[in-house]
Amino acid sequence: MKHSFFQNLGIDNHLSKTASSPDDRRKTDYLSSVSPIDGDVLAHLPVTSRPEYDHTITKLNSSFAQWRVFPSPKRGEIIRQYGLKLRKHKIDLGRLVSVEMGKSLQEGQGEVQEMIDICDFAVGLSRQLYGKTIASERPQHHMLERWHPLGIVGIISAFNFPVAVWSWNAMIALVCGNVCLWKPSEKTLLCALACQQLLQEVLDENNINYPISAVITGGKEAGQWLAADPNIRLLSATGSATMGRNVASRVGERLGKVLLELSGNNAMIITPSANQELALTAAVFGAVGTAGQRCTSTRRLIIHRSIYKDFTEKLKNAYAQLRIGNPLDKSMHIGPLIDREAVSSYHKTLDAILQQGGQFLVEGGTINPPGLEKGFYVKPVIAEISPEAEVVQNETFAPILYVMKYDTIEEAIRYQNSVNQGLSSAIMTTDVQESERFISVEGSDCGIANVNIGTSGAEIGGAFGGEKETGGGRESGSDAWKTYMRRQTITINFGDSVPLAQGIKFDI
Repeated sequence: MKHSFFQNLGIDNHLSKTASSPDDRRKTDYLSSVSPIDGDVLAHLPVTSRPEYDHTITKLNSSFAQWRVFPSPKRGEIIRQYGLKLRKHKIDLGRLVSVEMGKSLQEGQGEVQEMIDICDFAVGLSRQLYGKTIASERPQHHMLERWHPLGIVGIISAFNFPVAVWSWNAMIALVCGNVCLWKPSEKTLLCALACQQLLQEVLDENNINYPISAVITGGKEAGQWLAADPNIRLLSATGSATMGRNVASRVGERLGKVLLELSGNNAMIITPSANQELALTAAVFGAVGTAGQRCTSTRRLIIHRSIYKDFTEKLKNAYAQLRIGNPLDKSMHIGPLIDREAVSSYHKTLDAILQQGGQFLVEGGTINPPGLEKGFYVKPVIAEISPEAEVVQNETFAPILYVMKYDTIEEAIRYQNSVNQGLSSAIMTTDVQESERFISVEGSDCGIANVNIGTSGAEIGGAFGGEKETGGGRESGSDAWKTYMRRQTITINFGDSVPLAQGIKFDI
């Protein structure tokens, strides 16, 4: 497989002519980037050594001393130019995302657009890093609240959004005056190198001769370096709940700051008053988009008993029309899973569904599209099962959708909230009381609660993240920028005496 956009993105020098088995992605001294579309080995990349990591940390600490005093609006100007660079290379970078991760061309382009959008947001933010003025109880005093950058922000990203989630963190962190160290997924290294290369071009064009962002490669060990390193003042990690627990415990040992974006097990409630065509479109895309490998993918449909049979029939008919194959073909709806391990997890979940009393409304299985026999393709599944089943409590990164009945809105919300994850949620209703109940304190316990739109996807203007085992972190918009800074309370005495707080007398 030859891809001219490698050269356009400046990463062609990372390609290797040496063949490698896709089953042996990890080597002792290098990692292999493998396309899940057809098993093609795209590149071999060296693993970062510990001395190289330490050297990078030293350079970034030195860079921080310079970048933090660079005026914030000027930092915003660098990010503005990066957004322009991304616009120029949107097609090439989006295609790389599709080739290396396996999502459709449209989704790959959409992910780069998210990067562009967060750049625009960060540019505006660069002139709005506001503090507060606070009234003092002491005469001739006033108090201020000011925000300062932290230092090095570590970013661990997952394969499913190989560029967008990094940008949510990095663009905000950089505008706030931090520098960044990125450990991308082992499965999407070329995407990370392309993003870094484009940012480096912007720095070179502005005669900034010190690094404000760097990439390290490696597996679990490299992530442990970041978690244990006191030089990493904030570690933002995206991945599984298991990974998040390990990261949080290691960072906690050194009393560091952590931002976690972990598992999702997202539900959509479909009420009797719902617009069923709208609900059907949202449910199908939410369940099968990106082959069910989004953290916001729809995993559970909680359907009112009165419309259950009718809606599930519509759902089955929609699934029968889905086309599975090469995501670079615009006529395909579903591409591959990321690798063989993901396919194995999919099959284990199908076995568990049957063992726990579930039945399939739409059967699953592995498929081999012509010419793509080395890819990782599976059929989307619909399973009818009890909401209390153990398998329903866990997230499987695959197109597996659970359907279940409810009788009252209270019961539906209880099912929605019954899992350990708390990222995204949705209700389909035209009943204002039901919608208000869903978004009230008695409703969804997730970080994202949607009414008449699906669980999948989010706009960058709002803070993104979830509760419970999703980790509690917030990225992207709103005031999520405060996570990337340290708060300082300042008291200024402009009088001639030193009155003490709370009226304390201390005469000497």
